[in-house]
Amino acid sequence: MISLSDRIIENTPRQYTRQRKPPWLRAKLPGGPGYQRLRSIIDEHSLHTVCESAKCPNMGECWARGTATIMILGDVCTRSCGFCHIHTGRPPTLDTDEPRRVAQAVALMRLKHIVITSVNRDELPDGGAAIWADTIKCMREAAPETSVEVLIPDFCGDWTALQTVLDTRPDILNHNMETVERLYPAVRPQAKYDRSIELLRRAKEFGLATKTGIMVGIGETDDEIVQLMQEVCGGSGCDILTIGQYLQPTRDHLPISRWVTPDQFEWYKQVGESTGFRHVESGPLVRSSYHAEDQVLTLDRAQAGGEAV
Repeated sequence: MISLSDRIIENTPRQYTRQRKPPWLRAKLPGGPGYQRLRSIIDEHSLHTVCESAKCPNMGECWARGTATIMILGDVCTRSCGFCHIHTGRPPTLDTDEPRRVAQAVALMRLKHIVITSVNRDELPDGGAAIWADTIKCMREAAPETSVEVLIPDFCGDWTALQTVLDTRPDILNHNMETVERLYPAVRPQAKYDRSIELLRRAKEFGLATKTGIMVGIGETDDEIVQLMQEVCGGSGCDILTIGQYLQPTRDHLPISRWVTPDQFEWYKQVGESTGFRHVESGPLVRSSYHAEDQVLTLDRAQAGGEAV
């Protein structure tokens, strides 16, 4: 049997897999009153967060600021991506009461901006699109002052399911590319590069602000990253790009190929903005929802200045 590590593309360096993290990857430990308040709300409403399930390094900082990324449709994913720490398996029965509990929690958090994501539920006929739509509608009713960002799966290319989500008109529609096309067989074996670009294109064509994110240090080259920027921005008109360092969750996941320096992340930001992205969040600890509320303000300023989004 071929292990996940052996699935990485040939000639990818592996020497950094067990090395100590560089100093620029130190993250704030969870704690403080803001963290405890959020912890209490999430536990009381029996919710999941991707912050915990995916072992996000920014959990301490974000939760202390009162920001978390709620994960709906349970905490068991039907896919086996080579980078992801979320448990893979057969999900339990669908929790149809989850949208109400999410909305109640969001109202209690009193946030200006909330990010919602989900596991993949490929066993469902609509991939969970109906639950997605119900969650957004419930949040609009319970917390009308909170802007809503959704980080959605690809629904296996079921564009009718995607439209169910688009029709609720979230403020930002996010779908992560995760990596360059060459690495998809190892990093996202059940996904398709072109399908993800098509999803973002359809969301943008529908009139939504769109966003995507990638990891670096998982075997890609800088030339491939630039090519991805060009294909995503040119192919879908995507507005926001996030770029962060891949961190190997366990020894069973894909190895780290390199530690990308802060200076290199700054270069990615400059290239991304020159390519046409309206905002590029690029740094070692950046994840999909990192500083998401600030990105909304960036798009608001663009709209106020008369630019189309």
